[in-house]
Amino acid sequence: MTDLTAAHFHDASEARKYLEALRWPSGPVCPFCGSVDDAYATKRAGVYRCAAKECRKDFSVTIGTIFERSHVALDKWLLAFRLMAGSKKGMSANQLHRTLGVTHKTAWFMAHRIREAMMDTTSAPIGGEGKVIEVDETFLSAKRAYTPEKGAHKKSGSHGARHAVLTIVERKGRAKSVRLAALKSRDIENIVREQADVRSHFMTDEAPHYKQIGTWFEGHETVNHSRKEYARGDVTTNTVEGFFSIFKRGMKGIYQHCGEQHLHRYLAEFDFRYSNRAAMEIDDTMRTDLALKGAEGKRLTYSQTGSGKASQENDAP
Repeated sequence: MTDLTAAHFHDASEARKYLEALRWPSGPVCPFCGSVDDAYATKRAGVYRCAAKECRKDFSVTIGTIFERSHVALDKWLLAFRLMAGSKKGMSANQLHRTLGVTHKTAWFMAHRIREAMMDTTSAPIGGEGKVIEVDETFLSAKRAYTPEKGAHKKSGSHGARHAVLTIVERKGRAKSVRLAALKSRDIENIVREQADVRSHFMTDEAPHYKQIGTWFEGHETVNHSRKEYARGDVTTNTVEGFFSIFKRGMKGIYQHCGEQHLHRYLAEFDFRYSNRAAMEIDDTMRTDLALKGAEGKRLTYSQTGSGKASQENDAP
């Protein structure tokens, strides 16, 4: 029996209980005054009333999360989290729509909320003393846009336009990807300075914009891809190239296209799964729970996705 048959993926009441245990291991926490385990259940299922005299407000486990004010049953939400957390190359809105029994528009919006929950909001830098980090950039095709209200595709910018992405990967550790407005040395320097620990050993290709950046780190080694050099002992960028391979297979094979205004959420999704992968002894259930915990303190409304003007992915069928 796989965890996909668990009751909380198929029963809204069980889903609520599961989320309560995950969010409130020490008892209900009032989102208004912060009191812990000082509330009592009301006659409405899943609704608690804060017992603190200065508060006395009603709340539920979904308040202050991406689930707040959602009309989708909580068990469908938890199943969507499990499917996206456990799919190495992603889960299209088309597949979610068929699996969950919701409209494609709803599935697309749910997926973006889940990506928001997966977004790393910590300030911890990648790497550290004795660690090796690899940095490289890649490009993603940006040809067509999708307007959900019209259900039609249209050209978005010039043919062959590309999104630039910079990724920092710690060997046997986390990944952090950032969309680049342009491939400029100053932009790359600012991102690396903000996201990487300078006590790390720095591995890159021979691109000239890494030369100055490399002087900040404990050491800097390069491989010369233009001369078909891909590894020299432990000097290589194969780890970050492996990350790009998974990312591109997902974006081209599953999502097929995403609008520029959504790219940061797709990057967060792939970073999250990579940073919480099986090689780090994190299984699908643990990864799903981590994503659910990340839903706390985050909100994403439909209007915030820019969906009226923006594009959805051109999903795989």
